[in-house]
Amino acid sequence: MKIATWNINGVKARHDVLLAWLEEAAPDIACLQEIKSVDDAFPGTAFEELGYRVETHGQKGFNGVAILSKVPLDDVSRGLPGDETDTQARYIEATLAHEGRPLRVGCLYLPNGNPLGTEKFDYKLDWMARLERHARACLEREEAFLLLGDYNVIPEPRDARNPQNWTDDALFQPESRSAFRALTNLGLADAVRLANQDEAVFTFWDYQAGAWQKNNGIRIDHVLMSPEATDRLDGVGIDAHVRGWEKPSDHVPVWVTLAA
Repeated sequence: MKIATWNINGVKARHDVLLAWLEEAAPDIACLQEIKSVDDAFPGTAFEELGYRVETHGQKGFNGVAILSKVPLDDVSRGLPGDETDTQARYIEATLAHEGRPLRVGCLYLPNGNPLGTEKFDYKLDWMARLERHARACLEREEAFLLLGDYNVIPEPRDARNPQNWTDDALFQPESRSAFRALTNLGLADAVRLANQDEAVFTFWDYQAGAWQKNNGIRIDHVLMSPEATDRLDGVGIDAHVRGWEKPSDHVPVWVTLAA
């Protein structure tokens, strides 16, 4: 089973790119972030024609997450638990059967947090604390699950081409990185780093200043896996070539494959 995550940066603007990638990569499950669409306006017909079921948690103009799945989804829930006042569409979760065993998939779009010194950075850290509590609860059930999406966190200096350029950014603050480590310290595995310890492993290249052409990227899209899911891990990849397509997202897909 192939499970992917991609911050699409607007599903309507990236509709054709997304379709082309789905046909090329053929993931069983695609978790999307920043769909920038309310649920009723999500252009799901073309994806359904490719065999995908579509579940969305949308918001007008920004945010929004979705799961496209070729397998039936159960127990679909929207919104990260822990704060009923949070109206931002940043999390959707569902369970499915993989080789007769349950697998939970959580698709997330973590807050950016900029500018520093504002309520936006506080919201980012609060959101990450809620995510940690939710991950802890899932681990206590000893179930296979994945938390994948745009984390808006650069975990280590090697995850940026020029880390010195990010010292004043919320993505690279000690508090953000510590909160990410708290997740891995629970026992969640960073799938990309299990497979690849190289420098210059990136998932995002800004549209400005020729970042893609200069390979001036960062790694902020992550797949974190419970031990039960990690036991099934069979492959990991980053489809970086998609960034060079016409009208691309500034992020690229990250995927894992799970064996029986």
